[in-house]
Parts: sequence; structure tokens; C-alpha cells
Amino acid sequence: MACTHVNAPELHAPGVNQSVYREDCTQCFDSIDDPSGLDVCLFCFNGGCTGEKNHSLLHVSTANHPLVLNIKRTRKKVKRDEPPQKISKLSIAAETEADRFDTTTQVKCYECGIDDVDKATGKLSQVVDAVMKANTFARQEEVKAWEQELTACEHTLCLEQDAARQIESQTLGHCSMCELNENLWLCLTCGNLGCGRAQFGGIGGNSHGVAHTSSTGHPVAVKLGSLTADGTADIYCYACDEERVDPELPNHLLHWGINIKDRVKTEKSLTEMQVEQNLLWEFSMTTEDGKEMKPLFGQGFTGLKNLGNSCYLASVLQSLFSMPEFAERYYLPGKEPPNAPYPAEDLETQLRKVADGLLSGRYSKPDSDVIVSENTPEVPHQKGLTPAMLKHLIGRGHAEFSTMRQQDAFELLLHLLKLVSRSQHVVPQKDPVDAFRFVMEQRLQCVNCRKVKYRSDENENISIPVPIRRIPKDVGMEVTDSEGKEKEKEEFESVTLKECLDIFTAEEMVELKCSSCGNNGFTKKTLFKTFPAVLAVNARRFELVNWVPTKQDVPVIVDDEPISFDAYKSKGLREDEEALPDDDAAPKWVPNEAGLALLEGMGFPRVRCEKALHATGNADVDAASNWLFAHMEDPDIDTPIDFNAGGASGNGASATADPEKIESLCNMGFNTPQARQALKETDGDIERAVEWLFSHPDAPGDFGEDNGSSEASNAPAEPKTETLAGSGMLPAKFQLQSIVCHKGSSIHAGHYVAFIRKEIPEDGSTSWVLFNDEKVAKAGDVEEMKKFAYVYFFRRL
Repeated sequence: MACTHVNAPELHAPGVNQSVYREDCTQCFDSIDDPSGLDVCLFCFNGGCTGEKNHSLLHVSTANHPLVLNIKRTRKKVKRDEPPQKISKLSIAAETEADRFDTTTQVKCYECGIDDVDKATGKLSQVVDAVMKANTFARQEEVKAWEQELTACEHTLCLEQDAARQIESQTLGHCSMCELNENLWLCLTCGNLGCGRAQFGGIGGNSHGVAHTSSTGHPVAVKLGSLTADGTADIYCYACDEERVDPELPNHLLHWGINIKDRVKTEKSLTEMQVEQNLLWEFSMTTEDGKEMKPLFGQGFTGLKNLGNSCYLASVLQSLFSMPEFAERYYLPGKEPPNAPYPAEDLETQLRKVADGLLSGRYSKPDSDVIVSENTPEVPHQKGLTPAMLKHLIGRGHAEFSTMRQQDAFELLLHLLKLVSRSQHVVPQKDPVDAFRFVMEQRLQCVNCRKVKYRSDENENISIPVPIRRIPKDVGMEVTDSEGKEKEKEEFESVTLKECLDIFTAEEMVELKCSSCGNNGFTKKTLFKTFPAVLAVNARRFELVNWVPTKQDVPVIVDDEPISFDAYKSKGLREDEEALPDDDAAPKWVPNEAGLALLEGMGFPRVRCEKALHATGNADVDAASNWLFAHMEDPDIDTPIDFNAGGASGNGASATADPEKIESLCNMGFNTPQARQALKETDGDIERAVEWLFSHPDAPGDFGEDNGSSEASNAPAEPKTETLAGSGMLPAKFQLQSIVCHKGSSIHAGHYVAFIRKEIPEDGSTSWVLFNDEKVAKAGDVEEMKKFAYVYFFRRL
């Protein structure tokens, strides 16, 4: 009997940009490596498992797509006589699938009941061949992870060079401002040679190349040690603050007497150093006595494979799905999957898929393909699951998470919680993000008339400042680099979690005008009105180093024992306090007269002076003058603004009322007043607002009422008690349950792992478990890791 569907009109080869799910099932992590293989629909290219869950049959019945291509893959037994080649480039030519696996295929028609349809009939030959040659969905993501496309810019394309001259060879020997003879950058405009920034790996640099650009405005420089005879090199545009390419590089160099064909590459490129840095950031998988950590397997002990730079995602997912709220919501064994026509594009389906993968234990087993050697543990670690489909959905439409670059784990957490909360939760299913929600109460008190104003805001996390106090260098330990040379290492005083919380909830002064007495000055204090079931805490260890936010390794001491938060509970309006009237409860902002006079004395117009004071906290004249110099070219610099306007009039006023933009900034870790002020300062431009916030870390924020409709302004200042998120009951004791740790000086590089407190099935004890991408092992002493955690998850007892 011949199949009647081999010439169906819907049967066609996949398009160039069409995803082909031929590695794992779109609804679970069963794959082509399973004994029964994977069915790929030949109509829409959905991947369906054929084992116990049989999602292939489910897809056939719901979509009415009878023809599938069954793919089975087995690992070839290959003897390796040599170690694998060291990774040295960002674009990696890996082994092909044919080199590593034996693959068999057969076409099945569920409607005709034929298990081995002749692949030479009808359209099958062309379609099957295209399916097997097409990039899989996961492979498309991996390509993005390892390939970085650099482009030219207006500064390289329109480069103007000074009069040509022959640069003497000895001039190329060292920096023009110091004696450094490596990490040298040639200004393509004037031929100056300056050392670069200090780089990973101990390469020195005093940033004299940057200083040259700052003083001259010459935008483009090339790293001499990276020049190759084929015309490639590290080119940096300081005006764009990005790596670039220069199509005319040979001619631009010849202008200074440098023949690129004679050059030999002597230093690593920026790209190579970036790859090496990410590969070298490895959390130790050994105990204190040097023994390999014992791998763990079973339910709740499944690892996630790194998709290039996705350790930030893996660590957050492991932390969330270890919580009962997420497990109960998305791990639903025995229940029918969502009826989604495109499972790979459905967030609910992918969250359930990840929950089943992480919690069922079905995929948590030693990797049978690992070649055991003296460098591997007695029991190999697992392969790990590939959450490529969920990563795609999380990042879709997002400027950062849609890329394959390393990202901030805390920002990813906020973004993921927002997506989960906005998705549908059908009763009796509950939104797991409810466990994170609580209310913070802000208290403003006039320092003159002592009247107060209370304001409540719902939150899902707190971001606490970590005080950075350096230990004098003569006290700090001497360390050596990889070559045995002594180098200076900054060390910092330890701080306690209590000290960070005390600073976070401390009273501070803000420059606002009281509408009741006219005095200029308020105290502000923010405390908990309610507490969540799960408290997510971000430890901010960043400080500006040469105007670059840099993470410092400040140890934060956090106890394993329950911690009381009772002292941080707000008592609300007391009987002896008088509240500011509702109709004029918003304090009015007025410029600091002394600062205004000093700025005007420098020759700046009053409008500009008021803007500068408002942008920088209304107290620091130096900060205000720096702001003025930085914003001289703003097209609206001389446009008057009513900083106390409640409507849409005035420059930027309406933009600050946009709740979506305020929410977006709050999701990045800023609070509502900071977001409101930043949007007002930048005409509602969210990208400029982010830059403004980073350049004004001490800005007090806009504590006025939200701009909006008259109904909103007349609404009660606080939500009703019965609708408040969280619980205000005391005592409020929290215990640390999991942490996301980061190694590296920047959140956009380095490596993330998760440590989670779990019960070990073997002995029933509770211990810390390390989740390092696909590796899952019982951790030893985690006290050092807790000190440097980036995100803490506490559970209320």
C-alpha cells in the first residue's frame, strides 16, 4: 500500500529562516538520542518524542499532519589519541554531526499506517534532504553565541588623516606618554602611539590612548600587536565606544609608513581575550582537600547545558524551579500539555518542559559518552538539558536577552518574573510570582513643620548597597600572576547583611519644598510594610572606576540561620504625627539658592542651572557644573521646565507619566522615583534615561505624585489592607535558600553558578548543592561563595 500524502500541497522543504526542531521534542527533552528516536513533522517541522509521552502522536492528531521523519542518532565510538584543539577564535569550526554520530531516518505516515514510506516517492526526497541539512533551532542559537559581527561606522568610513609622514621605527617602540611597549594603539588620524587600558591576563596599560582621544577628539585607533598580513586587526572607535572594522585599513596604515603585509600578529586580539576570559572563569569542582565533587543525580538534580553565554539563565532557572511555587505551577506530571498549535513558541509549554526536565529526574544520569580519564571523576557528570526554546521566548523582542552575549542574572530574573506574571494562570493554578510580592512604605517628613507623607509601592525584590571599604595595600596579601610575578590585589573589608539592610532602610535628606510651611528639606525613610514568602535580594557591589561600573569583591557575611527582619517593619502613621493634606501632599522642588548663585556666577543661564541642580540632587555644585558641561549640546538645554508640573505641559512631563517606561526602568533595579526623574530629564527617552541613571547614581529621585488622570490623582495614596501583597504579620524571619554567584569584574563577562539548599536523597540530610551549567554536585564549604553572591533568595519561615 502506497502513502497518499507524499504529494500533499502542504508538503514543502523548510525555508531559509524556518526553524526545524530535529534535535529534541518541543514539549519535553526526549531527543533523537533516545532508542525510538524523534519524529519531525514534514508539514511544519515540529519535533515530537515517540517514547512514553508520545508527543509526536499528540501533534499528529491535533494538527492533522500525518507525515513525519523519524530520526535516530547513536554516538560513534571514537578513540582520541590527542587532546581537543584549544579554542582560540570566536568563530569555532566544530566537528560535524556526521563525524560524531551515526544517524538513521525513515518516513512514517500515521494516517496510512505505514512505518517505512519510500523516501524516493513524491516530494519526499527533496523535503527529507532539506530537513536533514537545515540548521536546527539549537544550532542557530549556538552560531549566534560564537560569531560576533563587527561593522564599520561613520568615523572609520569618513576618517580624515593629518599630513602623511614616515613614522620612524623607534617611535613605534613605546607609548608616547610612558615606557610601555605592549598593548599599543596607533591613532589613525595623527599617528600618535598610546598604551591601551589594562586588560585581562595581566597585560599592562595606562589608558594613554584614551587620554589622547579625550584631548584631541581623534576617534579611531588600531592595536599594533593585532595586525596581520591578511588585513585584520583590532580597531576601536572611541566616539562610538565600540569595536569596528576599517575597510581602508591598509591605506590608512600606509599613510604612516606601515605596510600591513609585513606585519606579524604578536598579541591576542580583544575577541580572543574575551573568549579566553569566559572559558577561564571556572568555578572549582573540587573540595578543599582537592577531591572532585561528587556528582548528584535524580529528581531535582538535573543540569542545564551552556548555550555559549547562557550561564546567567541556567543559574536563575535552577533557583526558581527549586522553589515549591514554581514546581507546583509548572511541573504537572500526568496532565495533558497545553493545546498550543506551535509548542516551541508557547511560553506555558516551554516552562512546563523545563520544569519536567529539571524536576522529573528522567534526564539526570551520567553522560555515557564521556571518556573517563584521570581528570574526570569516577562517575562522569551529566550531559545537561538544552533550554534553547525557552531562551528564545524569554529574549524575543528584548534588546539584550535576544542576543547571545553574557547578561546580568538579576535583570534576567526581573524580566522572567514579569513574563511569568503576565502569562495566563487558570484556577486552581496560581501565579508563582505572588510569592515574591510585598509592599515597601516610604515616609517623608518635613524637617521644619514635622508633617509627614506616607507612600506605598509594591515590589518583587530589593537591591541593597554594599559599602566598599578598601583594606590598605600594606595590610593586604601579596599575590602572583600566572608568570609568578607579584601584582597588587585590592582587598575589601567584610560587611554583614545587617549593615547593608541598615543602609538600605536608613533615613536620608532630600531637597524638596514643603507645601505646608514652605521649608526646603525632607527626611526620607523606606521600610517594609509587608513581607513576601520569597525575598529576592540583589547585592550591589559596583563602583565607578574610570567612569566604568566595576564589580568589586566585597565579602558580605550572611548566616545560614534564620534572620529576623522585624526591625525593618514600618509602623505606619502614628497618632502623634500630622499628615500633609492630600490635595497638596506632594512636596514642591525648589532650586538650592546658594548653588544657583554659584552656577550663575560662572556664566550659565538660570534655566540651565536649575536643570543641572535638579538632575544632580540640588546640593553638589561640582556635580551640577559637570552635568552642565556634559549637556551643553542638548537641543532642549535652554527650554524651561516646570519641575513641579502635574500635567502634560513642560518638557518631558508627559513622558515621565508613562507607566510602561517607569516599569521598564524599575525592572533594571532602579526605584520608581529615580525612574521618574530620569525620564523627566531625558524627555521620556528610555535609553538616555538608563545612561542618565548610571551617570547620576546619587540623584535623589522625583518623589512627586505620578502624572496621570484626575481619577488617579484623587485615588487613595495606599491600597486597601486586604489587597496588599505579602503579609505584615510579625515575627518575620527569613532563611537563605539559594544564591546566584558570579565571578568576574563585569556582569557582562565571567561566569554564573547557583548554590541551592536541598535534601540529599542518599542520607536525608540538607546540604548545599552546586549547579554549574550541566554539572550538579554536592558542594563542600560554601561560606566563601555566599560572601560573593550576586542574588540571594530568602524564604520566610
